[in-house]
Amino acid sequence: MKLNEISDNAGSRKGRMRIGRGIGSGKGKTGGRGGKGQTARTGVRIKGFEGGQMPLHRRLPKRGFNNIFALKLYEVNLGRVQEAIDKGTLDAKDVVDAAALARAGVLRRAKHGVRLLGKGEIKVALQFSVYGASKSAVEAVEKVGGSVKILAPAKTGEDGGDKAA
Repeated sequence: MKLNEISDNAGSRKGRMRIGRGIGSGKGKTGGRGGKGQTARTGVRIKGFEGGQMPLHRRLPKRGFNNIFALKLYEVNLGRVQEAIDKGTLDAKDVVDAAALARAGVLRRAKHGVRLLGKGEIKVALQFSVYGASKSAVEAVEKVGGSVKILAPAKTGEDGGDKAA
């Protein structure tokens, strides 16, 4: 067998249709575009046009907004951290932060930080350095003799905003 002798299976590739070449070809006259009007033309075609009726996307109310200042935090459960320690990808002696978790394969990449959650159990005393942590996660880590350092700035006041006293 030579490279120039290799070919596709019969019928695996379909020849292209030459459109607009007479009515007898089957794809003549309108060239597969149907009748006249906007849809037969090239260029812009109205998406979501409902024949002059108010389109669905304009009938529905607007809701919510995108907070451009929101941080993209990874949520990591204690069970996932314990799995990484059991596999040997995460060293229990080092400080566990976003970069260490990314190296261990628990996260894909360190975005803005990690929020530690309390699902699962942890058996080893670890030193965590994370952006945020739930109360149950902090309790579970401190119960086995570890510590959690929270990197997020402390909120001032009840509503989280700065208040002048």
